[in-house]
Amino acid sequence: VQLQAFGGGLVQAGGSLRLSCVSSERTFYTVGWFRQAPGKEREWVSAIMRSGARISYADSVKGRFTISRDNSKNTVYLQMNSLKPEDTGVYYCAAKDGHIIMPAMARAGMYDYWGQGTLVTVSS
Repeated sequence: VQLQAFGGGLVQAGGSLRLSCVSSERTFYTVGWFRQAPGKEREWVSAIMRSGARISYADSVKGRFTISRDNSKNTVYLQMNSLKPEDTGVYYCAAKDGHIIMPAMARAGMYDYWGQGTLVTVSS
């Protein structure tokens, strides 16, 4: 199984990007986004359950980022608006073939599959 994350790039503060996470084989029940800034630990950003009915966000991105999914395309999106320099980092998508309850959804160890990461750079 492969997860591919793409859509990163260089954007000015206040701008937007949309990241995509594509699964090569199937639709995973739980998909999350994490990010890692240079010199910092990986942090959870958002997660979504299969139906899309249960969605969670880290406080740092709430109101600016929107996670969504298209199960017919095995794809999960992360729409990032009002980007800030502190949003800079490598963004990873992760997936699990099952339900993850909060607050475990924010724990990287709960996910079984990881994408390769896509770099987001927000300039001031």
